[in-house]
Amino acid sequence: MNETHQIHEFGPFYDADSEILILGSFPSVKSRETGFYYGHPMNRFWKLLAFLYQEEEPVSIPEKKAFLKKCHIALWDVIESCDITGSSDSSIRNEKINDIGKILQEAPIRAIYANGRKAENLYKKYAEPVTGRKITGLPSTSPANAAFSMERLQAGWRKLTEK
Repeated sequence: MNETHQIHEFGPFYDADSEILILGSFPSVKSRETGFYYGHPMNRFWKLLAFLYQEEEPVSIPEKKAFLKKCHIALWDVIESCDITGSSDSSIRNEKINDIGKILQEAPIRAIYANGRKAENLYKKYAEPVTGRKITGLPSTSPANAAFSMERLQAGWRKLTEK
């Protein structure tokens, strides 16, 4: 697979009631194809959130958006554009960062979480100095993070539902 320059083609998802912001690094190939976050069928993001919030797992994009609104969750990615090979975070180069401050100005975000180490590191390097807001790193829900069982993910992500 060859490295290509990719631009994030769908915007952030949030509304005036969003309290939690979850940031990924950059959409996977499957997410870019579907036009919404965590579109790979093996990504455990939606199954994990459904478990944590004791809701049915959303399947369609409208169901996912309704779920996020109900749970007051905003989603976005740290990277606006980059050079990347497939969906591999480790291949990301020449990244340009999204303006995360936009959501922080328009929604009452009380906590920011990173879905995976790459998102956490990029946020800390580029966005935190601008926003002044800390981020909490969470284990990646990507199928590439096979070292984390669903039980380990549940334990690591439980803080989302603790106020």
